[in-house]
Amino acid sequence: MSIAKVIEVIAESDKSFDDAVSNALRDASKTVHNIKGIWVEGMKAEVDNNRIVKYRVDCKVTFVVAD
Repeated sequence: MSIAKVIEVIAESDKSFDDAVSNALRDASKTVHNIKGIWVEGMKAEVDNNRIVKYRVDCKVTFVVAD
């Protein structure tokens, strides 16, 4: 029987929300193994001079704990 755990990760990008999600997954996978899914719980953009300068995402990463 496998057990799944969930951690919360916050990541950002100066390109797009998609890139921010990719950054979240890439950074989480440096220390977490057996990642099975990522759920974007929230998105936020930082604006400067009427332009988006940072895309931020709050994600939940699901992974399976080794038996």
